[in-house]
Amino acid sequence: MSYKIVLTDYEFPDLGPETEVFARAGLTLTPNQARTEDELIAACAGADAVLNQYAQLTPRVIRSLDKCRIISRYGIGLNTIDVPTATELGIYIGNVPDGSLEEVSDHAIALLLAVVRGLVKFDTAVKAGKWDYTVVKPLYRVRGKTLGLLSFGNIARKVAVKMAGFGVRIIAHDPYADAAEAKAMGVELVDLETLCRESDYLSVHVPLVEQTRHILSRDQFAVMKPTAIVVNTARGPVIDEAALIAALSEKRLAGAGLDVFETEPVRGDNPLLAMDNVVLSSHAAWYSEDSEYEIRSKTAQNVVDVLQGREPTYLANPDVAGHARARAGQ
Repeated sequence: MSYKIVLTDYEFPDLGPETEVFARAGLTLTPNQARTEDELIAACAGADAVLNQYAQLTPRVIRSLDKCRIISRYGIGLNTIDVPTATELGIYIGNVPDGSLEEVSDHAIALLLAVVRGLVKFDTAVKAGKWDYTVVKPLYRVRGKTLGLLSFGNIARKVAVKMAGFGVRIIAHDPYADAAEAKAMGVELVDLETLCRESDYLSVHVPLVEQTRHILSRDQFAVMKPTAIVVNTARGPVIDEAALIAALSEKRLAGAGLDVFETEPVRGDNPLLAMDNVVLSSHAAWYSEDSEYEIRSKTAQNVVDVLQGREPTYLANPDVAGHARARAGQ
């Protein structure tokens, strides 16, 4: 049977891993660079399956997918897909929640240490011919500090394990976390205000949903220590960026390490670009050659699973299982 598999958009230089997976199954991929609703509706017309990276699949777009059985998204987050509409229509949502756990947790720690140890300032000074340790004065010891984790999901738990060796106290806020598991890892679960008030370092790992949008804003920054550092490798809009910029500018926070932003790519007039107490990267925490291949291959395999009559290995909307379209062909 012939299937139409559509890729809405992508930033990769080629589609080798996806093509490899589909070729083994006798399937082909139709790539697009669609962004607007109308472009997406036209590109996905008649699609049996959709792969998605950054294009927003709104309710209008999803309701136009009259044959689609699965939408498979690169990576963990589902903020580009209206999941309730897809579930209502019986469309599987697949993602890849385990493709870059090591990379993102490593990157969060790297951003934190870069800010804590003033590495970017040191690098700039040495390259400019300035040999002076006081260019980043004062610095403080990591051991004995409190690391706060906003979420205690897979990535946050990786950060906790890796940072335990630095001799930090670790606390976390996550209303869905298993208290026994946290305790076994030496992590104390606390409420959001306590997390903000007691953290010397606050690493953000929550998914972007309506309840987490701007979960860190003016009120949260107001109770944080002026020596605190915020790290975000989750999604930009979980932090109120204007409030963060104000807190950094007014010295109510000591620094930040950011991989994600409210608007991406970052605008050239964003004040964060001029702050020497902020370390930035380009939504790249997920990336290594290993993780990129794994994520892209597994995203494609989700589609193959469904078109061959199985549930996707990584099913992000399990409530869909009882709907007629999800069962089609099985």
